[in-house]
Amino acid sequence: MVYRKGDNGQAVDPAGVTPCGEARPTSEPVLEMSFEVGHYDFAAAGEAASRIKQVLRKLGMAPNVVRRVAVAAYEAEMNLVIHSVGGNILLNVDTEKVTIVACDEGPGMPDVGLAMREGYSTASDEIREMGFGAGMGLPNMKKCSDSFSIESEVGRGTTVTASIKIA
Repeated sequence: MVYRKGDNGQAVDPAGVTPCGEARPTSEPVLEMSFEVGHYDFAAAGEAASRIKQVLRKLGMAPNVVRRVAVAAYEAEMNLVIHSVGGNILLNVDTEKVTIVACDEGPGMPDVGLAMREGYSTASDEIREMGFGAGMGLPNMKKCSDSFSIESEVGRGTTVTASIKIA
């Protein structure tokens, strides 16, 4: 199964290729969606996470699963808005778990371990004055996830994957 970029929340045709690379679910997918996230697009920031939350509720997911996925999706979305040149959030729901994949072609992270430390942030003063950039995004994503990974290459971009078990 390979994801293809969809049109901001439309179901994704799994036959194509995405700039995020491949993601292979362990069971048959129930739903796949993709959301484009723009650099510094604070007017739309949070829309993808909100839409994901609505969809999971309509699917009848348990409230604790919906909350965990919504938090992970929001943190991923804000990181794309603040730190990248824009990117995509991919949602995959299968019979075992919900997976969020956030990917960009941004600057990459020179030190992923440092980026995972609570309170560490490379956000500008302007972003901090807006109330963002507290350095809790990635740690919060990890706390909400049953499985979490980051792949990053300086000058090429970052892919963050968070999975939350349904049962």
